Amino acid sequence: MPRPVRSRSQRAAQGGVLAAGSLVVLFLAGWAPSGRLGLTAAAGLFPMAAVLAGGRSAGYLCWGASALLGLILLPDKGLALLYLVFFGLYPVAKSGLESRRSRALAWLLKLGYCSGVLALCRCALKEWIPPVQGWMFFLLGNLIFIVYDAGLSQLIARLVRRRR
Repeated sequence: MPRPVRSRSQRAAQGGVLAAGSLVVLFLAGWAPSGRLGLTAAAGLFPMAAVLAGGRSAGYLCWGASALLGLILLPDKGLALLYLVFFGLYPVAKSGLESRRSRALAWLLKLGYCSGVLALCRCALKEWIPPVQGWMFFLLGNLIFIVYDAGLSQLIARLVRRRR
């Protein structure tokens, strides 16, 4: 877990290193014979670390740099797109979505975000998605998202406790 840094140059360097780490994991995901989605999700941990170390803006910059470079450099554009719209962005956006006073509103926004990403992926990544009924695809996708979100929350809590 990166430590919080004070100077602007240290923050910029840390963001660059985290973006590069995310891009390396995305490259590995493209080469892996299996576990591609898991590695793409692991690449999203780097922008999350940037949020914990430098704030939400640092996380968005880390995500933006690695997503843009991923779209340009990765041979598998499907993985780059998945990172761009979900696995890279959601760990950063999660803090903003959870800053709502109402937990119900936060969950409504998170599930709406997930459903929007699922709809986009269903249209753009047809070769990755098995042919299932539309409602079942969204139901299973949202259930998996809830488990992913809970695991991500636990990981963030452990990292914050460990840093103290």
